Amino acid sequence: MQRILIATDGSDGADRALTAAAELAKATGAELLIVNVEQGYLSGDIESMREAEQASPDEILFSVSAEILTRAEAKAATLGVAKVRTKSGLGDAVGFVLEVAATEKPGMIVVGRRGRGRLLGLLVGSVSQKLVSLAPCMVLVVP
Repeated sequence: MQRILIATDGSDGADRALTAAAELAKATGAELLIVNVEQGYLSGDIESMREAEQASPDEILFSVSAEILTRAEAKAATLGVAKVRTKSGLGDAVGFVLEVAATEKPGMIVVGRRGRGRLLGLLVGSVSQKLVSLAPCMVLVVP
């Protein structure tokens, strides 16, 4: 396996998935591609920051994504992964992960069972469930 894609939203479940993906990448010498997709929802704190800094919602969301990816990349390095890259996107999480998977051709996608969008996941189906059905490669769902 040359590449493992891990989708993270910064949640505890995603952190467990990151640990599993990093262990697999280290053991196999695979590159770890860490992906974060912000879905366009600004919390009250972030909305206040946006107004104070006069930044666009997309700028704030990419900033949030960059923070999540920086923490994930640091953790992967601490766990001994030699090759790490990151990608950030906005919008539909499943669509973006599948788009990245189509171009990057990972041998596996790793994802947590539940992330930040618990209520939305109950209403429209979770990201992990959709990836298991639609991904062009193996998907490891970490509880």
